[in-house]
Formats: sequence, C-alpha cells, structure tokens
Amino acid sequence: MALGTRASRWLLYLPAGSCLLLVLLLLLCVQLGGGQKKKENLLAEKVEQLMEWSSRRSVIRMNGDKFRRFVKAPPRNYSVIVMFTALQPQRQCSVCRQANEEYQVLANSWRYSSAFSNKLFFTIVDYDEGADVFQQLNMNSAPTFMHFPPKGKPKRADTFDLQRIGFAAEQLAKWIADRTDVHIRVFRPPNYSGTIALALLVSLVGGLLYLRRNNLEFIYNKTGWAMAALCVVFAMTSGQMWNHIRGPPYAHKNPQNGQVSYIHGSSQAQFVAESHIILLLNAAITMGMVLLNEAATSKGDVGKRRRNEEIMKIASCHLPFKELTCQFNMPRRTGFGGFLLQLPAVDIPLQIPWLSIQLLN
Repeated sequence: MALGTRASRWLLYLPAGSCLLLVLLLLLCVQLGGGQKKKENLLAEKVEQLMEWSSRRSVIRMNGDKFRRFVKAPPRNYSVIVMFTALQPQRQCSVCRQANEEYQVLANSWRYSSAFSNKLFFTIVDYDEGADVFQQLNMNSAPTFMHFPPKGKPKRADTFDLQRIGFAAEQLAKWIADRTDVHIRVFRPPNYSGTIALALLVSLVGGLLYLRRNNLEFIYNKTGWAMAALCVVFAMTSGQMWNHIRGPPYAHKNPQNGQVSYIHGSSQAQFVAESHIILLLNAAITMGMVLLNEAATSKGDVGKRRRNEEIMKIASCHLPFKELTCQFNMPRRTGFGGFLLQLPAVDIPLQIPWLSIQLLN
C-alpha cells in the first residue's frame, strides 16, 4: 500500500509529456504481446489443419484460396512441396499422371515413416482447380514441382529440374533433402510383374530345352547368339538403362499448341520415344550392313532381279544411316548455354565399286 502511494506521488511530479510517453509505451507493449499471441494461435491453427489433412491423405489437394492461406501467407514454420499439374482427362497430360504416381509414392513414404513430423507437407494444385495460382506464378507448363520454404520467397533452386533429372521418387527425395534437410527413404509397393515375367521366361526356356533334349545343336548356333548379343547392344546404345534409372516421360506434348515432341531439346535429357527411334535406326543400319555383306559374298549370275535386290539392300543401309546423321545434326541445347557440336553429314553412295552394280541401263 505504501509502495503504491509512493508510485502515485511519483507520477504526479512527472511532466505531462513524460506521462503520455509512458502510457504509449505500455499500450505498445500490450499490443505487441497480443499480436504475437495472435500470430502463434494462427500458426498453431494452420499446422493443426495441415496435420489433419495429412492424416487423411498423404498429398493435400489445394485450390487458390487454400494455397494462398497455407502456402504463401505467413506465419509459417514448415516447408511445403507443391506439385502443379493437370490431371483431368481433357488435358491429355500422360506425363502428369506418371509424375503423380511417383509423387504419391514419395508422399506415402514420408507419411508412414518414423521421421514424419509437421515440418514438411506435400500438396498438389491442379490447373482446373487453381488456374489463378498458375497465373499468379506465371506458370504455363505442367507438371512442375516447387518448394516453399518456411521463411522468404522460393529461390531458383526451389524449382525441381524435371527436364534434366526426371520425376522418379528417388530423385525428388534427393532434391527435397537438399532444400529442407529432411531425408526420406522411398518405399515402393511390391511389384511382382518382373518376378512373374522372369518365371515365365525361365519356364519357357526350360520347356524348350526339355522338348529338344535329344537335339541341342541349336545351342551352338552362332547366328542365334549373334542376334541375342545385338539385341543387348541395341538396348544399351539407345539409352534404355538411362531411362530405367531416370524414368523420363515417353514424349512431351506442348500444352499451348498441342505439338508432341519425341526428341528432347536438351543434351542432358531424353524421352523414351527417342530411345526407341535410335534403337530402330541402329537395327536398320546393322541389317543393311549384313545384307551388303551377304550380297558381296553370294554367288550367281547378275540379272535384273539380282540388280533390284542389290538396290534394295543398299537403300536399307543408306536411308537409316542418313536419318541417323540428321538426328545427330539437330541443334540441341546444352546445360552451358551452347549447342552440341554437329556431326558432318554422311552420304553412302548408291554405287559401290566392289559390288559393280549397274543402276542405269
């Protein structure tokens, strides 16, 4: 009581300006404390809502309003991975569906792991549900993966390089670890198709060997082993192993004009269709060279029928090789801002001296 009386008397002796300043400071402290508490309550509410959605579904679907509230607007103490896509059938985006499957595998691996926490959330924004978000971010292609950090704006590295790396779940997990320090071990659902295919192949080979157990001369057939070796060579030189590791899309359809690209424009990536094209061209060139060799070593009179056969054999080697050199001569962007060195065009003449083929009568 005596202390309160002394404080009151002390305030009476203060100038009016000092009293006003003291009152303003007290009001400011009260307001700041209330604002901080309000911000903490808002953050807790947002985190609780995101955790509730994550418990129902590993990937949270968002529209424009949810995106602006939970991803863009502060306060945030969590990271958000957003997949911008177009999954509706009328969009005809096959790449989007393939990327979404890998994204679901990654999100499920995080959701059911022991390290799951409220520091990272996986969301998805479909173009037909959030076109305003695409316009806000000046985004005109899909699919696209972006990381929104807890503080600040996304940087260039927060956009996943889909064209160069591919959209495999393992590659996405590595990128997320670089951006958020959250390490996710990818768990894929069991796929028995490979095991079944291997079992069928072993059964077929075993059945064939059993039926031909009295005559196994075909095992020593050089032509058969050569064909098998060529198939392996064609598969490896066409980039099938790269496709298996990176998981690129089969082709790319431009959403603006609908044009389908089968050849990738960068030297750092490729489409699956590109591997198939190169495989067929390599096989055609090899077949043409084999036919040319057979024509040179075959015996018989040279007549009109033989002349036509030789022309077809030469054409079967000339045309695919010319097409292959054209594919290599296509300008392809490198990761360093330049173009790859173009190979010189190679033409195989239609008249080869050692065959002595008369093309004109």
